Amino acid sequence: MRHCTLQPDHRGAPPLQPHAAMNRPRTFNLADLFEIVAGAVPERTAFRCGDARLSFRELDASATRLASALRARGIGRGDNVGIQLYNSLEYLEAFFACCKIGAAPVNVNYRYVADELTHLFGMLDLEALVYGEAFEAEVAKTVPRVPTLRLLVRVGAAAGRPEGVEDYAAVLATGAATLDDPERSDDDIYMLCTGGTTGMPKGVMWPHKAIFMAAMGGGGMYFRRAPIERPEELLEFVPHGPELTYFATAPLMHAAAMWATLIGLLSGYTVVVNDQPSFDAEHVWDIVVRDGVHILSIVGDAMAQPLIRALERQPQRWDLSRLMIFGNGGAVFSRHLQERLKAQLPRIVVTNALGSSESGALGGADRADRDGGFMVFEPRADLAVIDDAQRIVTAPGAEGTLSRTGYTPIGYYGDAKKTAETFVRIDGRTWVLTGDRARIDEHGHYVVVGRGSQCINTGGEKVYPEEVEEAARECGAVDDVVVVGVPDERWGQKVVAVVQPTPGSPFERAEFERVCRARLAGYKVPREIVVIDQIKRSPAGKADYAWAKQVALERLA
Repeated sequence: MRHCTLQPDHRGAPPLQPHAAMNRPRTFNLADLFEIVAGAVPERTAFRCGDARLSFRELDASATRLASALRARGIGRGDNVGIQLYNSLEYLEAFFACCKIGAAPVNVNYRYVADELTHLFGMLDLEALVYGEAFEAEVAKTVPRVPTLRLLVRVGAAAGRPEGVEDYAAVLATGAATLDDPERSDDDIYMLCTGGTTGMPKGVMWPHKAIFMAAMGGGGMYFRRAPIERPEELLEFVPHGPELTYFATAPLMHAAAMWATLIGLLSGYTVVVNDQPSFDAEHVWDIVVRDGVHILSIVGDAMAQPLIRALERQPQRWDLSRLMIFGNGGAVFSRHLQERLKAQLPRIVVTNALGSSESGALGGADRADRDGGFMVFEPRADLAVIDDAQRIVTAPGAEGTLSRTGYTPIGYYGDAKKTAETFVRIDGRTWVLTGDRARIDEHGHYVVVGRGSQCINTGGEKVYPEEVEEAARECGAVDDVVVVGVPDERWGQKVVAVVQPTPGSPFERAEFERVCRARLAGYKVPREIVVIDQIKRSPAGKADYAWAKQVALERLA
């Protein structure tokens, strides 16, 4: 796969042309929004991955050609198209190409093997797949088992292709330079696959306008403006805004990185991504310096800790004077790590946001230093706490699931049962149950305490792994940790910490327990500790709790 290595002019495609204006009203389809921005700032660099880059004009033009080529091969409105690629120019081209013709782009976890891919592709009735040559073997085992899959396009320069597979560059070269779609709609679907860390992955069906408003700030996030009411409003401020560079460090197949990328692009910013499949902290800081990054986004402690450690070990290596914002979303960014970051970069602004595949980005939230929580939201019209009887609760001390209404998905693809469980109707409105447990404090604020699906019930007391993990990471000998509950005859469940020790630091159970007891009630302190060489996480840094629980059960047996 030629990801992040070649300039687009080397792909054999015809010369790129400016986007042709269309005489129809613009919609909130993401392709329409991107075309507006591309027309406003055509020569700005839109996207950079390694040495490869595209301007807004070039990205729009190549996505148009690919869309035209896909349409000529029978792909169109309502079809689901998988994108199984490392970070690359081709990833965004394929994404916007789908949006341009009303097909639903589907993020595919590139770590999946054939059985997992077969389940995912079959569940989503996948019609087409754009994939990288690195995944050839698993795709080849999957295709015969998915009868709906009728178009395969492979990205990469490897010689020879399986029968029925087309070359990406050749497909791109066949596309027309202009394309219109009078059926574009606010309600075209963007399919977002959940990570599958707490169960089998599901396809969340987001209408384009809903995802734009719920996950991307509605166009005004970085301009201190309210969400736009008309797509053309982007022309009023995007061309006049600062030319900033946004670095989303997670893989584009992860929602946090894709949403950050789209926020940046639809603000007219240059978006930079990691050109390596693995996360290497020193390489990330090298990219920040090389590309003059202003905004860096990460996913939780798993990314923050190695980045901070690199700065502490080599404090003079990187000139980070242009970096303004260090943003986090998708996982907990521990207080003590934030303090260590500020010690290295005192001028930096640290932001935290909460969100999920089903709720979108819920926005920035202050840290909660009280009542055992790790984030707190002030009450607002689109948020509520809903108890287990599906009632909205408001009294101090009440607990339930943090929920959102307004711009929401329409449900899970092909799964009416799960849709009914997650998207509930209360007083004539649809509420999305995020899965995040929250309690209401004495001020009426919503204090988020952890994921309900991971809650441990030990002796009748609730323990949220995120809170224990954050306390455990303050032990200097802990490099990484995942906390799970395993069956226990006396307590029902007991709290177990799966620990990856810090290299070069001897791990002592007594010190670990001392640190935990100084920050946690006794029933929350892990009763068992499993020490392991390497904790398994997703490419975006999210914990795999099912794996950790299995490891704990095997070791403790």
